Amino acid sequence: MKSYELKWQNYHLKLGFPPLIMGVLNVTPDSFSDGGKFFNPETAIDHARQMVANGADIIDIGGESTRPFAEPVSPDQEIKRVVPVISELSKELNIPISIDTSKAVVANAAIEAGASIINDISSLRDPEMATVAKKADVPLILMHMQGTPQTMQLAPEYDNIIEEIFHELNYSIEKAVHTGIKKDMIIIDPGIGFGKTVDNNFTIIRHLKRFEALDVPILMGTSRKSFIRKTLEKNHPDFLSDANAIDCGTQATVLVSALNGAHIVRVHNVFQTQITLTLLKAIQP
Repeated sequence: MKSYELKWQNYHLKLGFPPLIMGVLNVTPDSFSDGGKFFNPETAIDHARQMVANGADIIDIGGESTRPFAEPVSPDQEIKRVVPVISELSKELNIPISIDTSKAVVANAAIEAGASIINDISSLRDPEMATVAKKADVPLILMHMQGTPQTMQLAPEYDNIIEEIFHELNYSIEKAVHTGIKKDMIIIDPGIGFGKTVDNNFTIIRHLKRFEALDVPILMGTSRKSFIRKTLEKNHPDFLSDANAIDCGTQATVLVSALNGAHIVRVHNVFQTQITLTLLKAIQP
């Protein structure tokens, strides 16, 4: 797999094998995986510190749930949730903080508070997002999503899912570059779980190498997604009585994503992921 280096501000990320770990911090009351658990700013900050101690390379902070059928929140509400946490963490962490938002005004406020990566699940649907990213000169993550969080799981349908995602991500990259964003500051995410069926998600993991032709780093966010639960539910329903079942399933998807070319894995359980990737590197240096 091709390696990349991202250099900006005081940060330098080497992206290759094994992938870097992006730790998820949901400052929301209704996230699909840990809604409300880190809604309190002090609790969120402590959890971020623990993820860093466990080996996170990036902390990704979001203030709006993007689970299927989630209700949107206002930009002001989103800002009130994320900015205090980003402001505090940016003073003490020496790793980059990513803002997970599709709203340019939120991204701008987060960057002013100390965030240094924009993770845009809507791939510049907000026409001002490119301006914010260009002005800040920070890495921009562009994700594929069919529809919106409110509609994406109603009836996802593709003729050729890999090629359709490839061409839509390529269009997003070209759009970003056309607005003045440097290509070497762009990361793509095929959007596991965002307008995809269970089989669609496994197909993406299986054929992840196809996206190497886009010539930008690849991020994979499989963590705790419903396709893992549904697969276990179908094959081993009793396993779901164990609170660790979904995280264990996540590690299988992390492992194969790493082998198939992911440069970053976005996860909730950094501790388990660090163990998975450490052993993977020992087996396949």
